[in-house]
Amino acid sequence: MRRLVGGLVPLGAALVAFAFGALMLLAVGASPWDGLTALVSGAFGSGDRLIATAVKATPLLLVGAGITISFRASVVNIGGEGQIVMGALLATSLALGVPDLPAILLVPLVLMAGAVGGGLWGAVPGALKAYAGVNEILSTVMLNLVAVQFMNYLLRGPLIDPLELETGTRIPQTQRLSDNAALPALVPGTRLHLGVLVAVLAAFAVWVLLWRTPLGFRLRAVGHNPDAARAAGIPVRRSVVTALGLSGSLSGLAGAILVFGSEGQRMATDGSAAGFTGSAGFNGIVTALFGGLHPLWTIPSSYLFGGLLTGATNLQRQLQIPSALAIALNGLVVIFVVSSGRFQARIDRFVDGRRNLGTALADDGEPLAPAEAEVDSRG
Repeated sequence: MRRLVGGLVPLGAALVAFAFGALMLLAVGASPWDGLTALVSGAFGSGDRLIATAVKATPLLLVGAGITISFRASVVNIGGEGQIVMGALLATSLALGVPDLPAILLVPLVLMAGAVGGGLWGAVPGALKAYAGVNEILSTVMLNLVAVQFMNYLLRGPLIDPLELETGTRIPQTQRLSDNAALPALVPGTRLHLGVLVAVLAAFAVWVLLWRTPLGFRLRAVGHNPDAARAAGIPVRRSVVTALGLSGSLSGLAGAILVFGSEGQRMATDGSAAGFTGSAGFNGIVTALFGGLHPLWTIPSSYLFGGLLTGATNLQRQLQIPSALAIALNGLVVIFVVSSGRFQARIDRFVDGRRNLGTALADDGEPLAPAEAEVDSRG
């Protein structure tokens, strides 16, 4: 029952959010049914739409899978935006430095560089929390701002496209990167690239890490009870740094995929983090929560939210509604899904209470069968 409730509560929260979205559509004179049709068809209505949804879901899945690592270690990582940026910057710098490497070498190298860049940026707040007692929520959020400003400096200066300087437009973007670093298409002639498969495999790897390896056991033990873990000889401080480092590495990998899986084959921004990341660092948190903080359930969760993002674009185009309404609909889903955690906790307490009643002890100290417990409870 706990697993059933764990899946139904966030789903019910999303449905309530869509109900409020229907009221918003009515308020602007649009049909909620037409809006739902446009949303679904825009996300899943054709092969191209499915591919667009899969591509949009890829960074959400990677960030969400990374979030499950940190949350299982009872560490909150709100720094996905900055980790995406730093991973993309290191991968881009590598591609600019060695553009003539063959694709069989350059593609794995840029992906690994993205993971390293995000991992190092994630390990910083981990070390601050473990060795200086700095709250990781504060440090990860502040490091997002640092990463954005560092990106703006590089894309307007050392890494800017020389053509932008010649023409005087100074758009913050790099030159077109080597085609040898482009992620190969899984289906020729489509946008379905290797990064989609990498993200799914990464989610499975996180599941193996957390539940099939000693390192995963240590991370989960620290998350359950750090004092007991410390008494058992588990290095708690090092585990905190490792959790945030691994979480950041997956976000950094998402940053590399955003660059080398894009049609433009360059890193560009409008001066904000969202201009490059598409807010994947924050939406990935909701994706992980919607998936119950389980890496495998995060896979369908990411595709659902990816569909919401691509479908909202079609919704805006077909119904001619303001773009702010589509953004507000996404925000409603985020708010209701996050808020559903408290409601789910109450249901969990109710389930635990019923379970304790069913396992009441007999006079001799042995646990009763459910039927015997009911008879005993009646006297």
